[in-house]
Amino acid sequence: MSHLRTLLEVFPSALVAGVLISAACAALGVFVILKRMVFIGAALSETAAAGLAAALALGFPPLAGAAAFTLAAGALLSRPFETSRIPRDAVLGAIFAAASASSILLAARTGLGLEEVKALLYGDLILTRRADLWAVGGGVIPTAILLLIFLRPILYTFLDREAARLLGLAVGAWETFFFLALSLAIALASRVAGAMLIFAYLVLPSSAALLLSRRLGVVMALASAMAVLATLLGLYGSLVWDLPTNQLIVAFLAAAFPLAALVSRWKTTT
Repeated sequence: MSHLRTLLEVFPSALVAGVLISAACAALGVFVILKRMVFIGAALSETAAAGLAAALALGFPPLAGAAAFTLAAGALLSRPFETSRIPRDAVLGAIFAAASASSILLAARTGLGLEEVKALLYGDLILTRRADLWAVGGGVIPTAILLLIFLRPILYTFLDREAARLLGLAVGAWETFFFLALSLAIALASRVAGAMLIFAYLVLPSSAALLLSRRLGVVMALASAMAVLATLLGLYGSLVWDLPTNQLIVAFLAAAFPLAALVSRWKTTT
């Protein structure tokens, strides 16, 4: 009970931020999986880190740099690649490689030590400050809610572009809206939780939830619930076992995937 009390009394901001970020990113991750662009979470998270490092090196607000870089990457990725000679996955790979290298090089220009650079670029959820909650509550959550409000046209656009056009939907505009909204959410969340954890939130719980149900509403609810549970277990376990918080949360998220696969197989055989 002492560890639980410590978590509640000393790290309340980490609890609130963890619950909000995990729930929102897991719900957004369902769109990422349906769009078959799993790598976008890693690419945009690294882009946010590069923007953050660039802002610090140039003396600008860190969040402004992260948002500017990721929105620029999101605008690039929102272009229609169906008729392009270069697939979107190749562009994602190029963005990821360039952002990964740039973030380290730019952070080195700030004069920080190696450990400070790692903490700056990759975050630690348990060290969330009260001031960080403004970015989460004022940016990540409203963005996720906005995407849920316009769920139907975005989903139609993702699943069948031609049918969406026949229905009169502005396919290009809806795709651009989705990519920009996702980019902004990742930029703000990565500043608090770090690139690796945000990537895990986007991919692992949504993949596990899709194994358990085919109903979109149920999938999004299950994904968010699994992400929140893994976050709470990770925060508590990091205090009990003195382990890195982000990595422990990712381990719990990863464990949910084979469990979901077993449940899915059991359902199909009974």
